[in-house]
Amino acid sequence: MTGSFAKTRAVAVKELHQIVRDRRTLLILLFVPAFFLLVYGYALNFDLRHIQLAVQDNDRSTASRELVSSFINSGYFDLSVEVFNASDIVRVIDRDEARAVLVIPGRFGADAASGRPVSVQVIINGDNANTATTVMGYAIGIVSALSTKYEVQALLGSPSGPLLTLEPRVWYNPELRSALFLVPGLIAYIAMLTAVVSTALSVVREKEAGTMEQVRMSPIGPLAYVLGKTAPYFVISLAAAMGVVLLSMLLFDLPMRGSWAVLIGSVSLFLVGALAFGVLISTLAETQQVAFQVALLTSYLPTLMLSGFIFPIASMPVFLQGVTYIVPARYFLVMLRSILLKGLGPAAFWEDLVALAVFASVMLALASVRLRRQWA
Repeated sequence: MTGSFAKTRAVAVKELHQIVRDRRTLLILLFVPAFFLLVYGYALNFDLRHIQLAVQDNDRSTASRELVSSFINSGYFDLSVEVFNASDIVRVIDRDEARAVLVIPGRFGADAASGRPVSVQVIINGDNANTATTVMGYAIGIVSALSTKYEVQALLGSPSGPLLTLEPRVWYNPELRSALFLVPGLIAYIAMLTAVVSTALSVVREKEAGTMEQVRMSPIGPLAYVLGKTAPYFVISLAAAMGVVLLSMLLFDLPMRGSWAVLIGSVSLFLVGALAFGVLISTLAETQQVAFQVALLTSYLPTLMLSGFIFPIASMPVFLQGVTYIVPARYFLVMLRSILLKGLGPAAFWEDLVALAVFASVMLALASVRLRRQWA
C-alpha cells in the first residue's frame, strides 16, 4: 500500500509541475470555471427590463398620461422617444430605437371617463419572437390592470365587458415563430465557430509539424501569409453560411426581404474578422489542443450568450452589457435581422458595419504583428 501511494504521489506531483509550467493551460483551467459562473449566473435571465418604448399620444389628456405612466412605472418599460405619425413609428422600430410603440387614440380620456369601451394599440418589433411574446404579455397585463381601475370607478351604466382593451400588432414576425429569430443567430454562431477554430489550428499545425521554419525563411510577408492562410477557410465558411440561409428558407420559411448582395457582403465582413481572430489565436498557442480550447472559449460562449442570440442584452447587468460591445456577433445579428426580416439596407445599420470593419482591421493587424515578431 505504501509503495502504491508513493507512485501515485509522484505522478501527481509531476503532473502538477507540468500544469504550472504550461501557463496557457493553467490560465484556461482557472479562467473557464469563473467565466462559466459569471455568464450563467448573470446572463441567464429571461425577465426583461428597460424595454425601449415609444409613445404616440393622440389624446394628450390626463387619462392618456396616466396610461403612459402605468407603462413606465411598471419597471419593464423606459420611455425612449415620442412619435407623431406612422412614418416615425417605422423609423424608430427599424433603427431599434424602440422595441414597442404605444399608440393612444384620440378621445381616449373622454371615452374612458364616460364608460365607453376604448382600445389602445401596441406595435411590437417581432424580430425576436421570445422578446416580443414577453413584451406583449407585459403590455396586456398593464392595460388589464388599468381597465379594472376604470371599471371600478365607472357609473352604473358602464358596460359589462372590459372598458379598456389592447390591440397588439407584431411587425416582421406576426406569428412569433421562434425560427425567424433563431436562424440569424445560428448563422452567426456557426460562422464564428467554424471560422475561428479552423484558422486557429492552421498555423499551430505547421508549428507542430516543423514546417514553420521553412515559411519564415521564405520571402512571404506576415500579412500575405495571413491572407493566404485565411482565403480557403473564407470560401468554405461563406459557403456554409449561405447554405444555412438557403436551407432555412426551404425548411423554416425564413424570409429574404433584403438584398442578397448586402447579405453576402455583411457575412463576408464578419468572416474576415473571425478568420483573422483565429489566426491571432494560432500565433499565441503552441499546440493544437490549446488553440482549440482558446478558440472554443472565445467564440462559442460569447456568440451564444453575449450577442443577443438567445438572451436579451437589456436583461443583463450593466457590466455584462459593456462586455457585449466587444462581441462581433452582437453587431452581426443586428445586420442579419435587418436584412432578412426587415428588408433594410446598409443605411439602417451602418454603425454595426463600421464596428465589424474596425474589428476585422484590428484582428488582421494584430495577427500580422504577432507573426512578424515571431519571424524576426
